[in-house]
Amino acid sequence: MEKTLEDLLAENLEILFVGFNPGLYSAEIGHYFAHRNNKFWDLVYQAGLTHRRFDPREDRLMLSLGYGFTDIVKRPSKGIADLKKREYSCGRIRLRKIIEEYKPKIICYLGIGVYKEFSGLKEVKLGLQEVSQVEGVKDFVAPSPSGLNMIPFQEKLQYFCQLKDLLSRF
Repeated sequence: MEKTLEDLLAENLEILFVGFNPGLYSAEIGHYFAHRNNKFWDLVYQAGLTHRRFDPREDRLMLSLGYGFTDIVKRPSKGIADLKKREYSCGRIRLRKIIEEYKPKIICYLGIGVYKEFSGLKEVKLGLQEVSQVEGVKDFVAPSPSGLNMIPFQEKLQYFCQLKDLLSRF
C-alpha cells in the first residue's frame, strides 16, 4: 500500500475537515495541506478558527483545538481526476462510519465536489446545508483551499468566517 495520510480523529470534535484525497506532497511528508499553494492554514487562521497560523507539520495539534481531518478517498494523487468511482464508493462507506462513530458537531467538506461525492446530491451550494447526511451533525461546505481552486482567497475566506460563526453558535 502506498503512503497516505492517517486520519486525525478524536472524541468530541468541533469540526471534522474532509478533503477529496491527500496530495502527493502531503502524503510524502505525512501532514495535511502541506503544499505551499494550499491555503488551508491561512484560511483557518484568518477566519479566527485558530489563534495563530499553524504550520502543516503541526496538524496533530489541531486535535487539541477540537479539529480533525480525513478524506473521502485515502489514496494520494496528483489531482482528483485520477480518482476512480469505486474509490469514492468505498470512501463514502468509510466516511459515514467515521462520522457516525465520532459525531463531530460540524463536518466541513472542503469543496463542493467532496460533498457531492459523499451525499450523492447533484445540486450543492457552499455554506451550511439544509439537511445533514448524518443525524445530529451539521454539514458545511467550504471552497477547496487547494491552489488549483481558482476562487479568490478573499471569497474563500468569507466561507471560513461563516464556519467560525456557525461554530460559535454551539
